[in-house]
Amino acid sequence: MKTVHEVSRLTGISIRTLQYYDQIGLLSPSARSEAGYRLYDDGALEKLQQILLFRSLEFPLKEIRQILDRPDFDPGKALEQQIALLKMRREHIDNLIRLAREIKNKGGKHMDFKAFDTSKMEKYAAQAKASWGHTDAYREYEGKSAGRTPGQEKALTEGMMAIFAEFGAIRAGDPAGEEAQSLVKKLQGYITEHMYTCTDAILLSLGQMYAAGGDFTKNIDTCGGEGTGAFAYAAIRAHCGA
Repeated sequence: MKTVHEVSRLTGISIRTLQYYDQIGLLSPSARSEAGYRLYDDGALEKLQQILLFRSLEFPLKEIRQILDRPDFDPGKALEQQIALLKMRREHIDNLIRLAREIKNKGGKHMDFKAFDTSKMEKYAAQAKASWGHTDAYREYEGKSAGRTPGQEKALTEGMMAIFAEFGAIRAGDPAGEEAQSLVKKLQGYITEHMYTCTDAILLSLGQMYAAGGDFTKNIDTCGGEGTGAFAYAAIRAHCGA
Protein backbone atom coordinates (compact mmCIF):
# COMPACT_ATOMS: atom_id res chain seq x y z
CA MET A 1 0.00 0.00 0.00
CA LYS A 2 1.17 3.52 -0.78
CA THR A 3 0.01 6.70 0.89
CA VAL A 4 -1.43 9.56 -1.11
CA HIS A 5 1.84 11.45 -0.60
CA GLU A 6 3.86 8.51 -1.98
CA VAL A 7 1.54 8.19 -4.98
CA SER A 8 1.88 11.91 -5.61
CA ARG A 9 5.70 11.71 -5.56
CA LEU A 10 5.70 8.56 -7.71
CA THR A 11 3.36 9.89 -10.41
CA GLY A 12 3.82 13.65 -10.30
CA ILE A 13 0.08 14.01 -9.72
CA SER A 14 -0.77 16.51 -7.01
CA ILE A 15 -2.44 15.38 -3.80
CA ARG A 16 -5.28 17.78 -4.56
CA THR A 17 -5.87 16.05 -7.92
CA LEU A 18 -5.89 12.59 -6.30
CA GLN A 19 -8.38 13.85 -3.74
CA TYR A 20 -10.55 15.23 -6.54
CA TYR A 21 -10.43 11.91 -8.41
CA ASP A 22 -11.72 10.28 -5.22
CA GLN A 23 -14.48 12.87 -4.80
CA ILE A 24 -15.86 12.32 -8.32
CA GLY A 25 -15.61 8.53 -8.07
CA LEU A 26 -12.88 8.22 -10.71
CA LEU A 27 -10.18 6.70 -8.48
CA SER A 28 -11.03 5.72 -4.94
CA PRO A 29 -8.34 4.70 -2.45
CA SER A 30 -8.04 0.97 -1.77
CA ALA A 31 -8.22 1.56 1.98
CA ARG A 32 -7.62 4.17 4.64
CA SER A 33 -5.10 4.19 7.44
CA GLU A 34 -6.15 4.30 11.09
CA ALA A 35 -5.61 8.05 10.88
CA GLY A 36 -7.95 8.26 7.87
CA TYR A 37 -5.30 8.80 5.18
CA ARG A 38 -5.91 7.43 1.69
CA LEU A 39 -3.99 4.26 0.78
CA TYR A 40 -3.53 2.85 -2.73
CA ASP A 41 -2.66 -0.74 -3.72
CA ASP A 42 -1.19 -2.02 -7.01
CA GLY A 43 -4.67 -2.36 -8.53
CA ALA A 44 -5.41 1.31 -7.85
CA LEU A 45 -2.06 2.33 -9.33
CA GLU A 46 -2.79 0.30 -12.48
CA LYS A 47 -6.12 2.11 -12.78
CA LEU A 48 -4.33 5.43 -12.30
CA GLN A 49 -2.03 4.54 -15.21
CA GLN A 50 -5.11 3.99 -17.39
CA ILE A 51 -6.53 7.34 -16.28
CA LEU A 52 -3.29 9.17 -17.03
CA LEU A 53 -3.00 7.55 -20.46
CA PHE A 54 -6.52 8.70 -21.30
CA ARG A 55 -5.72 12.16 -19.93
CA SER A 56 -2.58 12.35 -22.08
CA LEU A 57 -4.91 11.80 -25.04
CA GLU A 58 -7.10 14.68 -23.78
CA PHE A 59 -10.11 12.58 -22.81
CA PRO A 60 -12.41 14.47 -20.40
CA LEU A 61 -12.59 13.05 -16.88
CA LYS A 62 -16.30 12.29 -17.30
CA GLU A 63 -15.59 10.15 -20.38
CA ILE A 64 -12.71 8.38 -18.63
CA ARG A 65 -14.94 7.46 -15.71
CA GLN A 66 -17.65 6.18 -18.04
CA ILE A 67 -15.12 4.06 -19.95
CA LEU A 68 -13.48 2.58 -16.84
CA ASP A 69 -16.86 1.93 -15.17
CA ARG A 70 -18.09 -0.12 -18.10
CA PRO A 71 -18.82 -3.66 -16.92
CA ASP A 72 -17.15 -5.06 -20.04
CA PHE A 73 -14.15 -2.71 -20.04
CA ASP A 74 -11.15 -4.53 -21.51
CA PRO A 75 -7.84 -2.96 -20.31
CA GLY A 76 -5.83 -4.88 -22.92
CA LYS A 77 -7.94 -3.65 -25.81
CA ALA A 78 -7.95 -0.09 -24.44
CA LEU A 79 -4.16 -0.16 -24.12
CA GLU A 80 -3.74 -1.28 -27.74
CA GLN A 81 -5.94 1.60 -28.89
CA GLN A 82 -4.11 4.06 -26.63
CA ILE A 83 -0.79 2.95 -28.13
CA ALA A 84 -2.17 3.46 -31.64
CA LEU A 85 -3.41 6.96 -30.74
CA LEU A 86 -0.11 7.87 -29.09
CA LYS A 87 1.78 6.74 -32.20
CA MET A 88 -0.48 8.92 -34.34
CA ARG A 89 0.14 11.83 -31.99
CA ARG A 90 3.91 11.26 -32.19
CA GLU A 91 3.69 11.19 -35.99
CA HIS A 92 1.68 14.42 -35.90
CA ILE A 93 4.25 16.12 -33.65
CA ASP A 94 7.13 14.87 -35.82
CA ASN A 95 5.41 16.38 -38.87
CA LEU A 96 5.00 19.70 -37.08
CA ILE A 97 8.67 19.72 -36.07
CA ARG A 98 9.69 18.90 -39.63
CA LEU A 99 7.49 21.72 -40.96
CA ALA A 100 8.86 24.21 -38.43
CA ARG A 101 12.44 23.36 -39.47
CA GLU A 102 11.60 23.74 -43.15
CA ILE A 103 9.98 27.13 -42.47
CA LYS A 104 13.08 28.18 -40.53
CA ASN A 105 15.44 27.02 -43.27
CA LYS A 106 13.40 28.68 -46.03
CA GLY A 107 12.84 31.93 -44.21
CA GLY A 108 9.14 31.54 -43.51
CA LYS A 109 8.12 31.05 -47.16
CA HIS A 110 7.38 27.34 -47.00
CA MET A 111 3.59 27.05 -47.47
CA ASP A 112 2.57 23.54 -46.38
CA PHE A 113 -0.47 22.92 -44.18
CA LYS A 114 -0.66 19.12 -44.31
CA ALA A 115 1.16 18.80 -40.99
CA PHE A 116 -1.80 20.47 -39.24
CA ASP A 117 -4.23 17.81 -40.44
CA THR A 118 -5.41 15.74 -37.43
CA SER A 119 -8.41 14.12 -39.12
CA LYS A 120 -6.85 10.63 -39.15
CA MET A 121 -6.17 10.77 -35.41
CA GLU A 122 -9.61 12.22 -34.64
CA LYS A 123 -11.35 9.55 -36.73
CA TYR A 124 -9.51 6.74 -34.94
CA ALA A 125 -10.25 8.29 -31.53
CA ALA A 126 -13.94 8.48 -32.43
CA GLN A 127 -13.93 4.83 -33.47
CA ALA A 128 -12.17 3.84 -30.26
CA LYS A 129 -14.66 5.77 -28.13
CA ALA A 130 -17.50 4.12 -30.00
CA SER A 131 -16.10 0.68 -29.24
CA TRP A 132 -15.76 1.60 -25.54
CA GLY A 133 -19.02 3.34 -24.91
CA HIS A 134 -21.76 3.03 -27.49
CA THR A 135 -23.21 -0.43 -26.86
CA ASP A 136 -26.92 -0.74 -26.08
CA ALA A 137 -26.08 -2.02 -22.61
CA TYR A 138 -23.83 0.93 -21.92
CA ARG A 139 -26.40 3.46 -23.15
CA GLU A 140 -28.93 1.86 -20.80
CA TYR A 141 -26.39 2.00 -17.97
CA GLU A 142 -25.75 5.70 -18.68
CA GLY A 143 -29.48 6.41 -18.49
CA LYS A 144 -29.97 4.57 -15.21
CA SER A 145 -26.86 6.03 -13.59
CA ALA A 146 -27.53 9.62 -14.63
CA GLY A 147 -27.92 11.83 -11.59
CA ARG A 148 -26.81 9.26 -9.06
CA THR A 149 -24.69 10.62 -6.26
CA PRO A 150 -21.37 8.98 -5.27
CA GLY A 151 -23.18 7.76 -2.16
CA GLN A 152 -25.87 6.06 -4.21
CA GLU A 153 -23.25 4.47 -6.47
CA LYS A 154 -21.45 3.21 -3.39
CA ALA A 155 -24.67 1.72 -2.02
CA LEU A 156 -25.25 -0.13 -5.32
CA THR A 157 -21.74 -1.53 -5.22
CA GLU A 158 -22.27 -2.66 -1.63
CA GLY A 159 -25.50 -4.35 -2.69
CA MET A 160 -23.61 -6.24 -5.39
CA MET A 161 -20.89 -7.23 -2.92
CA ALA A 162 -23.54 -8.50 -0.51
CA ILE A 163 -24.69 -10.95 -3.18
CA PHE A 164 -21.11 -12.13 -3.67
CA ALA A 165 -20.81 -12.57 0.08
CA GLU A 166 -23.77 -14.97 -0.21
CA PHE A 167 -21.92 -16.81 -2.98
CA GLY A 168 -18.91 -17.01 -0.69
CA ALA A 169 -20.93 -18.55 2.11
CA ILE A 170 -21.83 -21.54 -0.10
CA ARG A 171 -18.70 -21.75 -2.26
CA ALA A 172 -17.89 -25.22 -0.92
CA GLY A 173 -21.15 -26.53 -2.37
CA ASP A 174 -22.45 -27.39 -5.83
CA PRO A 175 -22.42 -24.42 -8.26
CA ALA A 176 -25.25 -26.11 -10.18
CA GLY A 177 -27.28 -26.64 -7.02
CA GLU A 178 -30.54 -24.88 -6.21
CA GLU A 179 -29.01 -22.43 -3.74
CA ALA A 180 -26.26 -21.30 -6.10
CA GLN A 181 -28.65 -21.02 -9.04
CA SER A 182 -31.00 -18.91 -6.93
CA LEU A 183 -28.11 -16.51 -6.29
CA VAL A 184 -27.27 -16.35 -10.00
CA LYS A 185 -30.84 -15.24 -10.71
CA LYS A 186 -30.63 -12.74 -7.87
CA LEU A 187 -27.38 -11.29 -9.29
CA GLN A 188 -28.79 -11.13 -12.82
CA GLY A 189 -31.91 -9.40 -11.56
CA TYR A 190 -29.89 -6.90 -9.53
CA ILE A 191 -27.78 -5.93 -12.53
CA THR A 192 -30.87 -5.61 -14.74
CA GLU A 193 -32.68 -3.44 -12.19
CA HIS A 194 -29.85 -1.04 -11.43
CA MET A 195 -27.52 -1.09 -14.44
CA TYR A 196 -28.68 -2.60 -17.74
CA THR A 197 -30.58 -5.57 -19.11
CA CYS A 198 -28.35 -8.47 -18.12
CA THR A 199 -28.88 -11.16 -20.73
CA ASP A 200 -27.39 -14.61 -20.26
CA ALA A 201 -24.67 -13.72 -22.77
CA ILE A 202 -23.71 -10.59 -20.84
CA LEU A 203 -23.90 -12.48 -17.54
CA LEU A 204 -21.54 -15.15 -18.89
CA SER A 205 -19.09 -12.47 -20.02
CA LEU A 206 -19.22 -10.86 -16.59
CA GLY A 207 -18.69 -14.24 -14.96
CA GLN A 208 -15.46 -14.65 -16.91
CA MET A 209 -14.20 -11.39 -15.40
CA TYR A 210 -15.25 -12.50 -11.92
CA ALA A 211 -12.86 -15.45 -12.20
CA ALA A 212 -10.13 -13.93 -14.39
CA GLY A 213 -7.82 -12.99 -11.52
CA GLY A 214 -7.93 -9.18 -11.88
CA ASP A 215 -9.50 -6.50 -9.71
CA PHE A 216 -12.97 -8.03 -10.05
CA THR A 217 -11.75 -11.36 -8.66
CA LYS A 218 -9.73 -9.68 -5.91
CA ASN A 219 -12.68 -7.60 -4.71
CA ILE A 220 -15.11 -10.52 -4.87
CA ASP A 221 -12.74 -12.87 -3.05
CA THR A 222 -12.06 -10.23 -0.42
CA CYS A 223 -15.78 -10.01 0.16
CA GLY A 224 -16.73 -13.70 0.03
CA GLY A 225 -13.47 -15.52 0.66
CA GLU A 226 -10.88 -17.02 -1.65
CA GLY A 227 -12.45 -18.81 -4.60
CA THR A 228 -15.74 -16.91 -4.50
CA GLY A 229 -15.20 -15.36 -7.96
CA ALA A 230 -14.44 -18.76 -9.49
CA PHE A 231 -17.45 -20.32 -7.76
CA ALA A 232 -19.77 -17.55 -8.97
CA TYR A 233 -18.50 -18.06 -12.52
CA ALA A 234 -19.08 -21.82 -12.28
CA ALA A 235 -22.64 -21.16 -11.08
CA ILE A 236 -23.21 -18.71 -13.94
CA ARG A 237 -21.88 -21.24 -16.45
CA ALA A 238 -24.29 -23.83 -15.08
CA HIS A 239 -27.15 -21.33 -15.38
CA CYS A 240 -26.21 -20.49 -18.98
CA GLY A 241 -25.53 -24.08 -19.97
CA ALA A 242 -21.96 -23.20 -20.92
